[in-house]
Amino acid sequence: MSNAVRPLLTALVDDAAVFPPGSADLEDAVPAHAAHRESWFAPLIGPLLIPVSDCDAFRALAPPGTGVGLIGAPGAIESALGDLPAGTRQIESPVAKRGEDPLPGIERLAALMRKSDEPWQWYFEVPLAWGLMSALDAVAALRAEGLPAAAKFRTGGLAAELFPTPVELAAVICACRDRDLPFKLTAGLHHAIRHTDAETGLVHHGFLNILVAVLSAADGAEPADLAGILAATDAYPLADQARSSLDRERPLWVGFGSCSVQDPVTDLTTLGLLERPRPPAATVMS
Repeated sequence: MSNAVRPLLTALVDDAAVFPPGSADLEDAVPAHAAHRESWFAPLIGPLLIPVSDCDAFRALAPPGTGVGLIGAPGAIESALGDLPAGTRQIESPVAKRGEDPLPGIERLAALMRKSDEPWQWYFEVPLAWGLMSALDAVAALRAEGLPAAAKFRTGGLAAELFPTPVELAAVICACRDRDLPFKLTAGLHHAIRHTDAETGLVHHGFLNILVAVLSAADGAEPADLAGILAATDAYPLADQARSSLDRERPLWVGFGSCSVQDPVTDLTTLGLLERPRPPAATVMS
């Protein structure tokens, strides 16, 4: 086990190689994930994420016990619930489309969660739109029952409206903090620092911005403070803030899925937050 990955960064990045824009074939993604799990940065990496419809193909390809997270609509989860891979760690499901009431979807997914006695983590993907705060209250109530429920939010996509503004994202981080509700993020978090994509012109959030904002939220910062952190584009002050907390357990934010594990590894290494271990010096024989 590598000690290059400090507690703040442990299990920060789930391997979402099979999802867009990477869209790797499962035949390639499974051995690549196995290689990540054997690498010097292995503690940074969470499970391999796959559509629930790929369970059979995954079982045929993956070594026994390979950690996997399953993603699908509540109906697809329900159909597969009795025959999920042995390495299942988490289940992630969108509970509503933008503009829909998320509460019926939360209730449906919660009913499935109550049917299972497995120690899976369940992520309720809630749109950052109408009904958000009521949805967070509902997921927090499930967690207060002792159920392994957490929230999930989308921070990017193929259209500008799928990228929350810094103010919107700051508000939802604080809302989760105020409810003691862990959350996961997905989409658009390809690099450490907030930036404009050269091909699409869309402005992407930086995962390091979010990490520093989450640390600040846990220490009592308000949404306006977090919005400034999330909007920042200077990498090194953010890296310095994160560096001072590397031995701290990461609060609130479970992590995010990335279709390219190497992108966050490269950015964190460049910023000095990950340090590849040096090979042992050769012994000189006299």
